[in-house]
Amino acid sequence: MKNVAVCLLALTLAMGFTAFAQQNGTMSPTQSDQMAPKAPLMTLKGTIKADGDKYTFVNDKDGKSWDVINPETLKGHEGHHVQLSAHVYADKHAIHVMSVTMLKADAMGGGSMNH
Repeated sequence: MKNVAVCLLALTLAMGFTAFAQQNGTMSPTQSDQMAPKAPLMTLKGTIKADGDKYTFVNDKDGKSWDVINPETLKGHEGHHVQLSAHVYADKHAIHVMSVTMLKADAMGGGSMNH
């Protein structure tokens, strides 16, 4: 009888830990989904700067520099004047780029557009 009670107790604890682990696993995506809407999608104009693998975006409007969370989207645009659609995380001073559009060189007062 003791063996049955010990087995039931062990089984109950194991099921409890499994349920707890599953709950924690499903909460993470939900939390990240809740965080995404807090970063508004904005249209920004400015210049892309690269320092190794680190990319920054310098906004034309206020001259502020923003870290780029997903720099792979800006490869090939280093030094170019662009318009971005990006989620802006003001608290992290970072942006997540959704799309990039090259702007004409005369928008900055001259120069050439080299690809």
